[in-house]
Amino acid sequence: MTYIRVRLGAGVLGLALVGGLAAAPSASAAAAAPATVEEQRLDQTAPQEILRRSGFDTVATGFARALERAGSFGQAERVVAGQGARLWQRAVDRAQGRGPAGGDLSRDDDRPLYWARLGMTREVRQWEPEFGLTDTQRASLLAELEENSRGENAIRYPHAKGVKRILLTGFDPFTLDRDVRISNPSGATALALDGTTIQTADGPARIETAVFPVRWQDFAQGTVERTLRRQLPCVDLFTTVSQGRVGRFDVERTNGAWRGGFPDNENVSRTETIPVTDPASQPQWTSTTLPYARIAAAATGRFPVYDHTSVTEIPAGGTDPVVRPDGPTPGSTARAGGGGDYLSNEIAYRATLLRDRLGLHDSLPGGHVHTPVLQFGTGNTDPATGTVTDPEFVQNRLDIIAQVRAIVTVAVSGAGR
Repeated sequence: MTYIRVRLGAGVLGLALVGGLAAAPSASAAAAAPATVEEQRLDQTAPQEILRRSGFDTVATGFARALERAGSFGQAERVVAGQGARLWQRAVDRAQGRGPAGGDLSRDDDRPLYWARLGMTREVRQWEPEFGLTDTQRASLLAELEENSRGENAIRYPHAKGVKRILLTGFDPFTLDRDVRISNPSGATALALDGTTIQTADGPARIETAVFPVRWQDFAQGTVERTLRRQLPCVDLFTTVSQGRVGRFDVERTNGAWRGGFPDNENVSRTETIPVTDPASQPQWTSTTLPYARIAAAATGRFPVYDHTSVTEIPAGGTDPVVRPDGPTPGSTARAGGGGDYLSNEIAYRATLLRDRLGLHDSLPGGHVHTPVLQFGTGNTDPATGTVTDPEFVQNRLDIIAQVRAIVTVAVSGAGR
């Protein structure tokens, strides 16, 4: 099995600043915003070491200098969009072996992208230009930076005939207050596979990827739907990917419309029905259309792969949650999908609900895959005394990336419209 990188040159990402008169200071300009919970973690030792050992430690300062040269909000928008896109491409290039490594941190590492992005968002949040920024303008710049640095605006497929199209998404690291060194194998997989072509039994297939935040509010504001809506009608298969259980892959059969309240990366909790547009037509459950039986039966790597069918529901007419090993019963209310009640279940629910609302349920294979938990090596499990990387940690991540690639290869074989 081989994969080939296909991507436009990095030059297309360069955006020249447009000259012009600086806008007059706005009478309604708002003061700089405080750093977020995520951004405050940046100053800890481990994030700084990760940035230094990857060469990403200069990203935020270079970005700040570019922002300072912006003489208007329009120029600032162009700086933010261009620099965000460059960060995404730099992280993809590093993961795929192009350009300098920038340090001794392994190239497959997703964490430099995460921490460098937070350095950039902190700069935007604290920037007070002479022309003035309103709260709305600052929020717009932050949104532009997020979208471009996550690959959401870089999803492009070739027009060549006979090349299938795959969309894959990953996540940022999370549970960082438990261990700030954490990496997310789904995000690492997205970087490793973005823009690559895999060879399947039915010919070549191009993979495009994006990485989503671990924040309830971003999901409520529609980041998943904005990114996927324009892509799903054009692809042959999609899979959302996240870190799941120890020592196993799971193809999640059913997704539930419930948020269970576990804190996100901002330490915010949400316990409620997943908020979507048109809630009157919102189903309690959605289902995968990935070929789960074929995936589970295939030899894709060292970890076992399961067709995972269990959910937690409140049965029709009942009041208490019940675990159902074989999926939901008619008329029940969701309390956890196969992937739980956190954002991994939510992205699966949102993506498959969007598939169904676009009328693609019967023609588009799509669903969610949970990877094994990415574990540090023996003796490196204490966040207070452990190192940010070790050989076993790197090998585990490489094995997970390779197995996701193999799972996708199996899944897309035979798919098409």
